[in-house]
Amino acid sequence: MRRVRRLLMAMAIAMPVPAMADSVLVFAAASLRDALTEIADTYRAETGHEVILSFAGSSALARQIQNGAPADLFLSANLDWMDALENDGLIDSDSRRALLGNALVLIGSGADAAPVDLSPDTDLPGLLSGGRLAMALVEAVPAGIYGKAALTSLGLWDGVEDHVVQTDNVRAALALVALGEAPFGVVYATDAAAEPDVSVVATFPADSHPAIVYPAAAVAGSDNALNGPFLDYLASAKAAEVFGRMGFEVLE
Repeated sequence: MRRVRRLLMAMAIAMPVPAMADSVLVFAAASLRDALTEIADTYRAETGHEVILSFAGSSALARQIQNGAPADLFLSANLDWMDALENDGLIDSDSRRALLGNALVLIGSGADAAPVDLSPDTDLPGLLSGGRLAMALVEAVPAGIYGKAALTSLGLWDGVEDHVVQTDNVRAALALVALGEAPFGVVYATDAAAEPDVSVVATFPADSHPAIVYPAAAVAGSDNALNGPFLDYLASAKAAEVFGRMGFEVLE
């Protein structure tokens, strides 16, 4: 039951919750769950203001905003989905900032999985031994997009494509590997650091995929007075300590 519960929690896409008075509703990429939860708790304790967090894949959240979901702030795991909203006039361009960076890793199931030498000669299908490579949606979710780009750059995508199991967000891919449902997966370094039941077996070269950047911005039309203060708090030294401790590269 515990295994099923963990998988369902990882795969769930949080539904938008209307922000209450004196609160701010933040749509954020699933890979930010642990860091933002801690930061929101500290912000609440210091200011008395509530931060409501809704986590999912960046693509799902961006589409919810396009469909009129009442978010105040959006934190994406890549630039493309933020660019799409900006091009649609759905974010406040003046509020946009680049907050964080990350790395992309190959993980194995278990705390002591053997390292993998990633190169064009790596036999990923052979390593999978009939199992699956867990990845977030490779055409929509940033972690999956980065993963496909990295595998393509290394000349490995065509050979492993038919062995990939795709999930709605990166935390769901992480859960599949942690639960032993997939022997390997492609996730962010910060996700791997948060899960004791996986091992980082290789890190993808930074030049094998687009730079992993997390932009943040206020959603256009939101007149929430907390938008600016919470965005500023996300760029504060206190927030930077949390992000850095959890493995993110702090850009501001």
